[in-house]
Amino acid sequence: MADKLKFALAVLLLAAGLAGYYLLSGQAMIFRVLCVLAGVAACAAVGWFTEPGRRLGAFGGEAITEAKKVVWPTRKETTQTTLVVFAFVVVMALFLWLVDAVVGKLIAAILGWQQ
Repeated sequence: MADKLKFALAVLLLAAGLAGYYLLSGQAMIFRVLCVLAGVAACAAVGWFTEPGRRLGAFGGEAITEAKKVVWPTRKETTQTTLVVFAFVVVMALFLWLVDAVVGKLIAAILGWQQ
């Protein structure tokens, strides 16, 4: 029940930040944006102390840990892979252009159109 109240409070804080943006329409844009950012920060701070917020924080920490375990490709590997992909795209484009031209000529011949 406490988490539901905290979540409701977080939503109200976010709504208050957004409402402040519109209520301060006569003020400078920086104050309006700061009001929204303050609402988002307050919402995140309250949300952090809910059970879903703690789970989200744990998930983020685990994601960072897993990202550190990744073996990233070297510059040479990245360049070679990019060139292979580029070459494949060029070959495929030429192949599809050729197929399109042949099918177009066949259809024109069947229907008796002149090109």
